[in-house]
Amino acid sequence: MPINRHDILVYFDVTNGNPNGDPDAGNLPRTEPNTGKGLVSDVCLKRKVRNFAAQFAPPATGENKFGILVQQGKILNNEIKTGIDTATPGLGKNPKPAEKTKAAEAAMKWLCKAFYDVRTFGGVLSTGEDVMKGSAYGQVRGPVQFTFGMSLDQIRTQEITVTRCAVTKEEDAAKERTMGNKHIVPYGLYCAKAYISPMFADRTGFDQVDLDLFFDALKHLFRDDASAARAEMCVRAVYDFEHVGTQGEKNAAQNRREQQLGCEHAHKLFAKVGFKRKPGERTFPAGFDDYEPLDEWRGKEDGLLKKGVKLNRLVDPQG
Repeated sequence: MPINRHDILVYFDVTNGNPNGDPDAGNLPRTEPNTGKGLVSDVCLKRKVRNFAAQFAPPATGENKFGILVQQGKILNNEIKTGIDTATPGLGKNPKPAEKTKAAEAAMKWLCKAFYDVRTFGGVLSTGEDVMKGSAYGQVRGPVQFTFGMSLDQIRTQEITVTRCAVTKEEDAAKERTMGNKHIVPYGLYCAKAYISPMFADRTGFDQVDLDLFFDALKHLFRDDASAARAEMCVRAVYDFEHVGTQGEKNAAQNRREQQLGCEHAHKLFAKVGFKRKPGERTFPAGFDDYEPLDEWRGKEDGLLKKGVKLNRLVDPQG
């Protein structure tokens, strides 16, 4: 079953936590300097999907496996070399240019099949001194791409001082305890966008099983990734606009083209769903109850389908 184009909105919030620390600013919560709104990087969101896939991937029944290439403790060049050796067992030390290109293509395809995150997000495979270096197959464009998440309103960051009743060095034993600090966002509601390209899905082998796993990850993005800094993070809404086409079976070729390119601009679809602040005098929102859902497409699904778009409310704040 070929993958259609998907334009996705993900709303999530944080309470008394740090959704994404900035290492260039002492691990303060990331902020956009012009507006003071909070940021969560696309890399951070991909990490949550990788973590979920590593724990809850379905059994591999076909050629596609569910390994994760980019994870703590792995040496990327070793994994890439394994792909090259497995995909091209007869390759010599000094292959000819044509052989090198063929080997790089075979290794790229093997790595896409072996690793869920490579065929989902893509990756740079040309980091070693091997056939991938300088090859067009050394960089894989994945079908799934995230934007940065940004808070709907300006956030306020707070520094919390904490104490530890143990010390790390023997010379500090007389102190009995040490002090530290952490930074939190009292409350913030964030929105990130994700886009799924059918053309790149065809190139990496991203299929319906992979898509279903990705949607499961979005629905449970923070549930199994809790920590002291992110104990209260919750996915509040996931709106998936799937482009199904307007032609149907009467003109399958044109319908497939619409499914790949999209039937409506994403920003026009996104503009009619989301959240808005309830009337009030507070400068900073104090909790999710300070917002109310906005969904102008509700009850107008027939009109959306006439445009060739189906709205899947994967997490429905009004459901």
